[in-house]
Amino acid sequence: MALPENTLASARQWDAEDPLLSFRDEFRIPQHNGSDAVYFTGNSLGLQPKGAQAALKQELEDWARFGVEGHFEAKHPWYSYHEELTDGAAKVVGGRNDEVVMMNQLTSNLHFLLVSFYRPKGKRVKILTEQRPFPSDTYALASQIAFHGLDPKQHLVEVQPRNGEHTLRTEDILAKITELGDELALVLIGGVQFYTGQAFALEAITAKTHEVGAIAGFDLAHAAGNMPVQLHDWNVDFACWCTYKYLNSGPGSVGGAFIHQRYLKADLPRFAGWWGHDKNTRFQMGSEFSPMPTAEGWQVSNAAVFNMAIHRVSLEQFGRAGMQRLRAKALQLTGYAEAIINSISAKYNVNLEIITPSDPEERGCQLSIYAHGMGKDLFDKLTAQGISLDWREPNVIRMAPVPMYNSFEDVWRFGEALESQMKG
Repeated sequence: MALPENTLASARQWDAEDPLLSFRDEFRIPQHNGSDAVYFTGNSLGLQPKGAQAALKQELEDWARFGVEGHFEAKHPWYSYHEELTDGAAKVVGGRNDEVVMMNQLTSNLHFLLVSFYRPKGKRVKILTEQRPFPSDTYALASQIAFHGLDPKQHLVEVQPRNGEHTLRTEDILAKITELGDELALVLIGGVQFYTGQAFALEAITAKTHEVGAIAGFDLAHAAGNMPVQLHDWNVDFACWCTYKYLNSGPGSVGGAFIHQRYLKADLPRFAGWWGHDKNTRFQMGSEFSPMPTAEGWQVSNAAVFNMAIHRVSLEQFGRAGMQRLRAKALQLTGYAEAIINSISAKYNVNLEIITPSDPEERGCQLSIYAHGMGKDLFDKLTAQGISLDWREPNVIRMAPVPMYNSFEDVWRFGEALESQMKG
């Protein structure tokens, strides 16, 4: 993004022309010295929609009024509550309605899906992931490998960036898949890398994975609600995601899962529970499991209604905003922030290295800044000025201007705070 003029007036003019600006008023923004903080940590925890309180109150009132009958008599009946989320969630991740279900939480869903999709046999035992995925993924993958009596040190493979580079090249990921060949059982990487903010080429990775006869799955924790994905059209085998980051559904909120339709009626192994049983006969309490012929067949437990109540609010907002419009604004916000950071780096002869790819197609809302020689001290000083950022060892400041509620003025204020620290 060119930076012909970087003034408060120009930032406010861009905001005035923003078709999504009104969504900002639908969120509760943390305060700093009586004013809105600059909240750039939606990649860790999204802001609270103002509609969340009323949504929770509705469920509490229905619980008080109906007791157990709320499963069928509540305004949003609890028995089928997850069904109200399916269409909106499917639109966010590019799935068919029968391929998507909201249930459990992210790592729980990953484990349940790996039961079905990681089936090591013969030579085909290895899992490929990116270097330094989010630790929970490493723990889950290693424990699944060990569960099958295999050695994670041998069979969990991380594809590495080239020497001197921070991010992965798509051709290197594809080459590693080809190299592993018939030893590869599963590829499981993040849609967007949590540390660097790199968005991976999921369609190309899926195609290459299938070419060698393996399964392609993705952790969309940092991708769902961040950038458009088309899981069905890209032929992805499975995916899972959380809803407390870009999907603004509250700490520890409900997770999501995608299973491609070709598997929905397949005889796959799974860990079964009664909420995955055919809903038409569920209350007959039969002893044999008859799975739903949709992604719902991977459910094990009742709907987490209070969590889902907030997610329903969020999905309604995403439905109105639209992923394509959000994506367009995200590129503008990150482009503006990138230009400001690079301008300050050059002006003050400091090394604020943006390790997130400069190609907009390879990133979402997040920029990761390697602050050479400044690091945690710079982060602490910006925090004290009301700039909410995220610190990751050894020396990276993550910032995520989220298009649903962040403004161009937020980015300008960040730039002013950053420059004030360079002045000393």
